[in-house]
Amino acid sequence: MPKTIHSKDYLLVIERLKKARIESDLTQAQVADKLNKPQSFVSKAELGERRLDVMELKKFADIYEKDINFFIK
Repeated sequence: MPKTIHSKDYLLVIERLKKARIESDLTQAQVADKLNKPQSFVSKAELGERRLDVMELKKFADIYEKDINFFIK
């Protein structure tokens, strides 16, 4: 069974994750501070090196003031 972290659908999620951060005019470090995580957490999430669970994705959506559907549709 293929790893879903590299699926076409998941690649779209991480592409939109980075797009939302840029549109919000925030750096990875600023987002990490808001999440109480290291900057590497945000970097790995945006690079697809770390898979996000739904609650983590919701936190990103809240920071970027986006509906969670923005990332998954």
